[in-house]
Formats: sequence, C-alpha cells, structure tokens
Amino acid sequence: MKDSIWTRERKAAPARETLSREQIVKTAMTILDEEGVAGLSMRKLGTRLAAGATSLYWYVDTKDDLIDLLIDEVWGEIDVPGPELAGWRSGTLLFAHSLRSAVLRHPWLPEVMYTRPSMGPKAMDLGSRGLVLFGAAGFSERDIDLAVSSVMSYVLGTVSAEVATREMVRKSGQTEQTWVSEMMQQAQAVADGYPEMQRSVRRRTSIELDASLTENFVYGLDALLDGLETRVKK
Repeated sequence: MKDSIWTRERKAAPARETLSREQIVKTAMTILDEEGVAGLSMRKLGTRLAAGATSLYWYVDTKDDLIDLLIDEVWGEIDVPGPELAGWRSGTLLFAHSLRSAVLRHPWLPEVMYTRPSMGPKAMDLGSRGLVLFGAAGFSERDIDLAVSSVMSYVLGTVSAEVATREMVRKSGQTEQTWVSEMMQQAQAVADGYPEMQRSVRRRTSIELDASLTENFVYGLDALLDGLETRVKK
C-alpha cells in the first residue's frame, strides 16, 4: 500500500509563501461542495487562491493527498458527545444524525471515502470518542468495535443512497415534488398485478421526499439501536 499523507513528514513551505494548508483545504472544500470530485483540479484550486498550481505542491504532493485532508476535515465536523452528557443511546442518536448531516452537506464524500483508509487526526479523534461512548454502554471489548462499526455502516450506507436519490432529482431539473409524483405514477403503473406493492406506493405518494428519507433513516436507526441494546453486557 502506498504511503499516506498522515505518515509522511510535513514539508515546510518557503518563507515567501503566503498560503497555508488550512486555506487550501477550505477553498478545495468549497469547490467540492459546489462541483463534486470531477470539478476539483489543482489548476482550478490554484486559480481560486490566486496562486500557481506549483505553489500548492509545497503543501500537498497530489490531488489524492488533498482528498485525504478534505475527508479528515469532514470527520472533524461530526459531534460525538461524552457518555456523561447524554448517555449511550441519546449520544449515539446525536452522533448518527450529525454524521448524516455532514454527508448531506458534502455529498461528494461517498464517492471517495471507501477508496482509502481514514487515518487523519480528526478521524482518530472521532473514532476514539465513539469507542468511549459505546464502551460506557457496557459492551464487551470486542463488541464495542463491532457496535461502532454497525452504526457507522448503517448511517453511511443509508445516507449514500440518499445522496444518490437527491442527485437524481437535481439532474432531472424538476422540483422534488414533481419528481416524486412522476416516480410514484410510474411505480403504480408497473406494480399492476402486485397488490402489496400498489398499497406501498399509495402509502408513500403523499409524503414529501425530505420527510420520507428522514423517516426511513430514523426508523432504521432506532431498530438498529434496539438490537444493539439487547447485546449490552448485563
């Protein structure tokens, strides 16, 4: 495996340089949020910063390194309360909703987060706080890791699908209401002969997209936490 920006010694920029890694990351984040991964290039980033692309290489060796920095920045936005503040279940609910919100703010994240390990300081801090939270619930040592992983996998998997759905709406050029209405009409047509599916489609037709996606997320999260609670060491 190639070395990581997190294991390499950080290079010192020349005294004449006025940029900082923090400025670069902030500007790159804006580009990603606006245009996605395909819209980010070192040349475009240099233009936004009024700096040559070569100046950026004093701070990051490659675009992949920059992506690693950006992913870690997102992990730093997520709230994981201490167990003494909220208790295990309430704390986990806050953590899960904070993680979902962070991905929705940065919809490019699912495209890149599975392609590399997250080993930055903010990822380490997030993971540590999560382990403390779950450890306080009374899980055995091995189950702490598995429980944290289960919640992370649920949230990231669900919100990745949500990001894809919202992207379909955006690309359609329609309002969410129009898009949902047309999708439900098509679903109703192809569900002819499947009464259970027709009833399901009718139940969802009147629900707004935001409400439907949030309801789906909340229901699944509550069910997962119900199951995890049964595994807590008595």
